[in-house]
Amino acid sequence: MDESPVEICSPADQPPPASDGDHQAYLVPYRWWRDAQDPETDNGPRGVPYSASQTSTSYGMKFINNIFSSDLVFNLRRDDDLGDDDEESSRSRCYALIGSDLWSQALKRHSDSDLTTKKIESSSFTDDEMIDVYPLMMRISVMRETNIFLIKISKRDNAVENYKKASKIFGVDSEPVRIWDFSGQTNLILMNEWNRFPQNCHQRADQEVLLEVQVYAISENMTCKSEVKKDDSASDQSKMNGFSLGGSPVCNGSLGYVDSTLQNGNVKGGGPFGLRGLENLGNTCFMNSAIQCLAHTPKLVDYFHGDYSKEINLTNPLGLKGELALAFGDLLRSLWAPERTPVVPRVFKAKLARFAPQFSGFNQHDSQELLAFLLDGLHEDLNRVKHKPYVEAKDASGRPDEEVADEYWGNHLARNDSIIVDICQGQYKSTLVCPVCSKVSITFDPFMYLSLPLPSTTMRTMTITIFSTDGSIEPSAYTINVPKFGKLRDLIRALSTASSLRNDESLLIAEVYANCIIRFLDEPSDSISLIRDEDRLAAYRLPKDAERAPQVVFVHQRMEEYYILGKRTSWKGFGVPLIAILPDVVDGSTIQKLFLKLVNPFKRSKDTGPVDDQDRCNSNPNDAVPQTVADSESTDDAVEETTDSEDEFQFYLTDEKSKIMQCKLEMDEPVSLPELQKHLYVLVCWQSKALEQYDSNLLNTLPEIYKFRLFPRRPQDSCTLYACLEAFLKEEPLGPEDMWFCPSCKKPQQASKKLDLWRLPEVLVIHLKRFSYSRYMKNKLETLVDFPIHDLDLSTYIAGMPEQASNNYRLYAVSNHYGNMGGGHYTAYVYDERENRWYDFDDRSVSPIAEESIKTSAAYVLFYRRT
Repeated sequence: MDESPVEICSPADQPPPASDGDHQAYLVPYRWWRDAQDPETDNGPRGVPYSASQTSTSYGMKFINNIFSSDLVFNLRRDDDLGDDDEESSRSRCYALIGSDLWSQALKRHSDSDLTTKKIESSSFTDDEMIDVYPLMMRISVMRETNIFLIKISKRDNAVENYKKASKIFGVDSEPVRIWDFSGQTNLILMNEWNRFPQNCHQRADQEVLLEVQVYAISENMTCKSEVKKDDSASDQSKMNGFSLGGSPVCNGSLGYVDSTLQNGNVKGGGPFGLRGLENLGNTCFMNSAIQCLAHTPKLVDYFHGDYSKEINLTNPLGLKGELALAFGDLLRSLWAPERTPVVPRVFKAKLARFAPQFSGFNQHDSQELLAFLLDGLHEDLNRVKHKPYVEAKDASGRPDEEVADEYWGNHLARNDSIIVDICQGQYKSTLVCPVCSKVSITFDPFMYLSLPLPSTTMRTMTITIFSTDGSIEPSAYTINVPKFGKLRDLIRALSTASSLRNDESLLIAEVYANCIIRFLDEPSDSISLIRDEDRLAAYRLPKDAERAPQVVFVHQRMEEYYILGKRTSWKGFGVPLIAILPDVVDGSTIQKLFLKLVNPFKRSKDTGPVDDQDRCNSNPNDAVPQTVADSESTDDAVEETTDSEDEFQFYLTDEKSKIMQCKLEMDEPVSLPELQKHLYVLVCWQSKALEQYDSNLLNTLPEIYKFRLFPRRPQDSCTLYACLEAFLKEEPLGPEDMWFCPSCKKPQQASKKLDLWRLPEVLVIHLKRFSYSRYMKNKLETLVDFPIHDLDLSTYIAGMPEQASNNYRLYAVSNHYGNMGGGHYTAYVYDERENRWYDFDDRSVSPIAEESIKTSAAYVLFYRRT
């Protein structure tokens, strides 16, 4: 019976996707590996032995050769009869499978001059066999309920030369092949793949795993040499210059960088040990930036280079069954492998999209949002707590803050315990005060990162036009300066001062678009940053005692000509809506009188000259609207001459968008306000006579908030990171959408909130809130934040925990965003302690950068570690 698996990894007629290093390992001669170990002090991992020998069964080695393919297929069977000290291990066809961390350690140990001399004198391999590492792609299938792997090496997946070398390693039938797995990758594959099997599946594998193996020191001569003679000069030279293994030089016991990799200041494709770039798969620069910052967090590097698989939580319903942690761990190991080629993170991207559909496809995303998901996902995958206890939070009830904070932190650790919690999570104190009963609520909450607002050090210039609601004055435009990140109350205060607003008056702000009011800005606590420069605002002077009274909003239309297959006319909106206060009893005549009073300032004087050409174009002697408005008489001197108003204006009830003409207003017919509404919307159709008698241009003048050509270029905003932190920690009232339910008042209240830092993590991640969102706009702040690089001192901002080791931090990574909301690009700056220099990670490109160039307005997420 054929035991070959069903392939679902990729179609058989297409090459597989490139690997990003999932399950990456190094295949090295077993003798070379053993020689790098110290038998007296080394207590490293024990290898899992496997045999691959030619047999006559379907489990043996075989070639699949036909016109379409040439594949080397064989099985690896676990063979516990072999041991690490078995005499078979000295044979030439014995290999060790090791991870990136063990590979690096072996290189370091071989670099020791004494060890180098010893190996040169007794090495089993000739100089010709000491060649560069080359990649070999393998497809691995797992046969359930056996310890057998089906291995397939195909020409489709590998370079021809590499395939030939693989055939000589595994394709010789004269003697068996032995492999000891010290990397733990086979166990990870077994665990990962068995987890995919349905319960009723017993014999057949259902998926191939693409494994990239870096093969080292394998030559065409497979014969073991007993001695290799080297002259003393070569030995001495190796002591002086270091021993180059696999193309990666080892100097004085530490791994260095080859000068030849630096050309014109660029590291071509990155470099060994942490200087590898990431290929952009299509708008994945946001992912590359976040990954490079995390992958260069020292304690995470150490953790994922160790045996982290034992901490994977397969039963956590909030986790991803370990798959995200495995994918990230393998990707991190790939980035720290001593290679120069960029890593293709396709497998990691697929895993990410599987569990977070918002990151699927190839759209641009936010690197901070990805970072938040990744940290949370890694925490849940690696959570050491298998059964989370139920913990009920208790109120402080006057107890000391230290006691309450420790209680909250202990409750948190009882449910959350992982490497992410160990190094990335801190705690802050949150204080809420009810404005009605003064009830104080204190809680202590964990945080994974700090999201800091960007306070502005400059003012914002805004131009707004003020209209009266009683027809007493013409509209006037005022240019004012307000705090860029102030509140609406700041704008109203500045506008009131500029317009000499009386004490018994107030201002109602509205945004006007397409000749209609699209929203009223009536919440004083709203941020001014929600108002764009290209918006148009109108302000209306209202009596203070009439702020809550019902109002009528007049929108305007006039007949305009256009030419499509001849001359045609239609009603078009124009001008700024006008607002008046409604009395208690309203009819058509009342509406007409209110409007005539509002437009009185626009009326032309009797000695006004001829109507200009523009007004004549806007006039039409054959208006199509029936003139059925009754004559009106007014006792007000300003409107005594309006007895012929039916020839000037016609009034219709409409909706707030002026899209529906509901009914015509009759003069003696009562008008009622729609239920639960404060505004009555009336459409005014201006007749030709009205356009001649009134200056409608005054209604059309509504400038933008800020006109770039009218003002000099604004200076770039700047602030310090400490100012951002102070803005984050300052006391402020909650917004109407974030009301707090007061347990004393038994209802939601707009409480004041104050945050204080209480417990700081080992790694402090700071997110600068450059992006703002609302229903109407998206905006990015280009403020230059002056952040410390060597000494971020948070001692003065800590409310508790004075006994902790240090509150000083050093910057080691930055995620940058260039561009605007419509499109942009992410990069990362990373500090390399070994060389004491910074590197710019721009997708696949890695290049040195001067420290003084780190601070830019593109800085988006900052990574600090405690010193």
